[in-house]
Amino acid sequence: MSDIVTLYTSMGNITLELNADKAPKTVANFLAYLDAGHYNGTVFHRVIDGFMIQGGGFEPGMKQKPAPTTVENEAANGLRNDTYTVAMARTPDPHSASAQFFINVADNAFLNYRDPSQQGFGYCVFGKVIAGQEVVDQIRKVKTGNAGFFQDVPVQDVLIERAERGEAA
Repeated sequence: MSDIVTLYTSMGNITLELNADKAPKTVANFLAYLDAGHYNGTVFHRVIDGFMIQGGGFEPGMKQKPAPTTVENEAANGLRNDTYTVAMARTPDPHSASAQFFINVADNAFLNYRDPSQQGFGYCVFGKVIAGQEVVDQIRKVKTGNAGFFQDVPVQDVLIERAERGEAA
């Protein structure tokens, strides 16, 4: 079973295929935020070429959106943090992922599940980019700088105008 989601960004569309078979709780959490309109008007707020692009938590101006619902980390699902996969961002607490996600722009094996310890838990992959890889590649190349306490913030906002279920037309 898979769900299709399209991120309509200021740089083009990115279509994701979510893997509810391998990450059912994570996909349900992501879709609950999506259906509530949480991702509309957010930005990719952390961009590190050669690593990942992260979004889903901030509006323009680095204004954090509340995201109270967290999800159990399903990183032991066998999916790997490979290029163009989508994973949940979190704090050092392995089970703290809420709305923020990232798209890997490299094979990031060090983010994969190794063991159930705090250091080894990894980051849960729950989908992959199936269209718009060129948009991901454009975003990973944007100029970044500091914004207050935040680093690797795009100098020009990369906006997620809206996120919707279903394929792009």
